Amino acid sequence: MTKRYGRHTPAFLLLQLVDSPAYGGMLMKRLEKELPYCFSDSAMVYRSLKDMEDSGLVKTSWETKETGKPIKWYTITTKGLEMLDELAKDIKKRHDNFEYFLSKYHSTKIDLNK
Repeated sequence: MTKRYGRHTPAFLLLQLVDSPAYGGMLMKRLEKELPYCFSDSAMVYRSLKDMEDSGLVKTSWETKETGKPIKWYTITTKGLEMLDELAKDIKKRHDNFEYFLSKYHSTKIDLNK
């Protein structure tokens, strides 16, 4: 159980995109900076963005300049906002279960030397 996965990466990405459009690297930096524990890596972020684009949760546009690589910008769609609401409800339920777990864990005397 040492590997951690960003199970809720799409939720965090959609939440970031509510404020303004962003590109993948920008989103990754925001997650690393703002989340108490970022379990997502760049591969997971880009896979999630691709899946969300395919599902119509985000739309993309390209910015090209005379020099440098083109930048793919992501913008949340109406469908993405609806999904964000559903994800928030799911996370609330999970949060309540985790609160129960921690409360029960801390009230239980566990003897690790058994």
